[in-house]
Amino acid sequence: MTAVEHRPEDARLAEELFEAVASLRRQVRRTAGRPWPAAALSGAQIDLVRLLRREPGRTVSEAAEALGLAPNTVSTLVRQLTDAGMLRRDPDPADRRVARLHLTATARRRIEGWRDRRHELAAQALDRLDPADRAALDAAVPAMSKMVEALRELES
Repeated sequence: MTAVEHRPEDARLAEELFEAVASLRRQVRRTAGRPWPAAALSGAQIDLVRLLRREPGRTVSEAAEALGLAPNTVSTLVRQLTDAGMLRRDPDPADRRVARLHLTATARRRIEGWRDRRHELAAQALDRLDPADRAALDAAVPAMSKMVEALRELES
């Protein structure tokens, strides 16, 4: 099969996968709310905040790579979030020219509270599923991660 030939079932699966993921994200936002009012932060800003909650101390270039964004875009997001009092830039002890990014204490508390609400709601929803559906979701997560990696390879 060449790069331009695709199985029809792959196109169907891709469409259903994208719709299911989008529906899941929308429903979680509606149920758990957002950590900040929708107008306060863009989706990219929220993604950066969530990344730095999980992995504090990243540089702008490391964050850009993790988010699949251009470094200048992340630099703009960092400036906006720093101006809003949500991020701080700490000099790297090994190279003072490099800034390490960290959430402020207020931003960390807010994002962790939101994360806890999402986890609780997801746990309640998972409890309502039968064991086979929970197992299917559990098995799907590694496959979805591999699909993300395959998409990243296609990007470069």
